[in-house]
Amino acid sequence: MPKAVRRTFVLATTPVVLAALLGATAPRSAGSPGVGDPYFPLSGNGGYDVRHYDLTLGYDPGSGHLTGKAVLTARATQRLTRFDLDLSGLKVTGLTVDHVKADHRRDGQELVVTPRRTLHKGQWFRVAVTYSGTPKPVTDPDGSLDGWIPTDDGAFVAGEPQGAMTWFPANSHPTDKASYDFTLTVPQGKTAVANGVLLGERTRDGRTTFRWRQSEPMAAYLATATVGTFRTTRYTTRDGIQVYDAVDPREADKAASVLKQLPSVLEWESKLFGPYPFRAAGSIVDRAPNVGYALETQSRPVYSAAPDLSTLVHESAHQWFGDSVTLTSWKDIWLNEGFAVYTEWLYSEQHGGDSAQKTFDDLYARPASDGLWAFPPGDPGSGANIFGTPVYARGAMTLHALRTAVGDPAFFRILRAWAAAHRYGHATTAQFVRLAERESGKNLDALFHTWLYTKGKPRTP
Repeated sequence: MPKAVRRTFVLATTPVVLAALLGATAPRSAGSPGVGDPYFPLSGNGGYDVRHYDLTLGYDPGSGHLTGKAVLTARATQRLTRFDLDLSGLKVTGLTVDHVKADHRRDGQELVVTPRRTLHKGQWFRVAVTYSGTPKPVTDPDGSLDGWIPTDDGAFVAGEPQGAMTWFPANSHPTDKASYDFTLTVPQGKTAVANGVLLGERTRDGRTTFRWRQSEPMAAYLATATVGTFRTTRYTTRDGIQVYDAVDPREADKAASVLKQLPSVLEWESKLFGPYPFRAAGSIVDRAPNVGYALETQSRPVYSAAPDLSTLVHESAHQWFGDSVTLTSWKDIWLNEGFAVYTEWLYSEQHGGDSAQKTFDDLYARPASDGLWAFPPGDPGSGANIFGTPVYARGAMTLHALRTAVGDPAFFRILRAWAAAHRYGHATTAQFVRLAERESGKNLDALFHTWLYTKGKPRTP
């Protein structure tokens, strides 16, 4: 299990659930305030699809003040007289739709927009939002933080599952993926690191501007704009991947030997899962002791401290499983975490450590009262559970049970086919089951029901 486990928080209070129900009955000309995710009813918005975000941000770590302009290029999927964006806490100072001032109001985490002219189904439109304020992270029930998290020298920015709304307006559900451009300005001496390829940096009048581009589609929760005092390293792997590492000097000695192994880890994972899905890679190693986790921010995972090798392997595996192939509902989070944990087992098995079978056996030996069996990974039951041990470890055990049932040739063929079939898209557990059955030629309903949906400790054959 990775030492860094992501957490979540529950927005589904009674008012939120009521708002979601009211949204479900809204006129067809109004976009819904959520996309209907069972665990996070106000996550995302209905009625449109964002294709590109252009984010221009300025951040002062001393005061904690953020200024921003977000330009969203989107396409209406229905007739729209109004629509919502997810934005929490920041003050909106201007908003236009297709360069025309639009009415807007705040309703909790929703920014409700009413354009001057009705948007027709299939119409492309451009939303520009200017905003400012001191971004505040959200606090999970267990006390962990999510979103824009201040540090002693900048900010650790990690958005899973809903933290993106703390620093930019978005259609913030994983089902709406888009490309991104970032223009980030910080005081000279600080570095601002986002996703994708660094296009350039320029210092003027005591401030440095960094321009980043993430061309491949990305869910909002995987975006980052982490700021701090970093040592940076740039190089290109022999496969042509542009690597950018940013490391807090206080973590540099501990991180060095692990980060050097990133190219070999990516090469090994590419042999198992198919070509690496992005043009860029790297790591952001911050010092954020009040965070205590890592996140697979697309193309460049962010770590709250120097990672160990298993955590690097885990977050790198997410570039295929979670970032490129993205879940459709948070209920299916095992498709992200179970796959990343099982990649750790495979790495150990193929690099002189414990076999996956031994790891499976050690876990299965835990008593029925152990937290590993607290809930089934395919149906965690609530947003509070989606990053619990069963999702990670029992999710990985599900994959090992599949491997045992179908044999290695079919199993690794399934992993590659899964990564290829849904590259840059979305998928569900049901689709994975069908693909596994097709590739193996076996009926696997009973296996997946046992490991993903049976309460308590499953019985093995």
